[in-house]
Amino acid sequence: MSVSNNKEKINWDNVIKKEVIGTDGLDLGEVVEVGNNFVIIQKGLLNRKRYIIPISTVQNFDGDTLKVNVNENDLLEYEEKTDPQFKDYSTFKSSDMSGEIETTIPVIGENLQISKKIVEDSVEIIKDPIKETKTVEIELTYEKISIERIPFDNVNKEPKDTSAASDDGYKAAIEKPVTSRTQISIPLKREVPVVIKNPYIREEVVIKKRPVKETKTITTDVTNEKVSYTENESVNNTNQSF
Repeated sequence: MSVSNNKEKINWDNVIKKEVIGTDGLDLGEVVEVGNNFVIIQKGLLNRKRYIIPISTVQNFDGDTLKVNVNENDLLEYEEKTDPQFKDYSTFKSSDMSGEIETTIPVIGENLQISKKIVEDSVEIIKDPIKETKTVEIELTYEKISIERIPFDNVNKEPKDTSAASDDGYKAAIEKPVTSRTQISIPLKREVPVVIKNPYIREEVVIKKRPVKETKTITTDVTNEKVSYTENESVNNTNQSF
């Protein structure tokens, strides 16, 4: 099996999924990604960690194992953080100052855009019954009884010949007084009012809808990103923004 010590001759596509061995046989896991000047290795199954190893640390590749000049202390420096990263972060992380590296970091802002949508409201038309009292005069007719007493003059009346009349005929002509209380019913008629309420259309209500335009002012917050950087040096710490 040939061993390539020249980094330029290593076929980096064949390095993916290959074992990585560090200094003193340190097991570093396997290669999961290859960049222009770095390789990313992953170590562990359950508690997996990723490390960005500069290609400058690669010693050789024998087709199965990639050997790098990295010890256990170096892993802390090369460990990939879980914080949000920008594009080409791995390239900057593994830079060995052999050349200028450039990347683009997008600065995100929010544009305020107001749109319109149609929502539906409703207007309830309510009819309530309102009672009012009306007075109408009407003429009614009724029958009224009156009693007039007329004395009977027996002197001027000719006496009846009762000799030829039988006892029955005489009784028919003159009734005897009643022997008990007698009630005679005489019907009397009268008019009474009859109330008839007929519905009619008193008026009509016309409902119209028309569009009415109004201007509203919308106030809201938008978020824009501001880029700044902190440069940590052994003597001075500077914080600049732009």
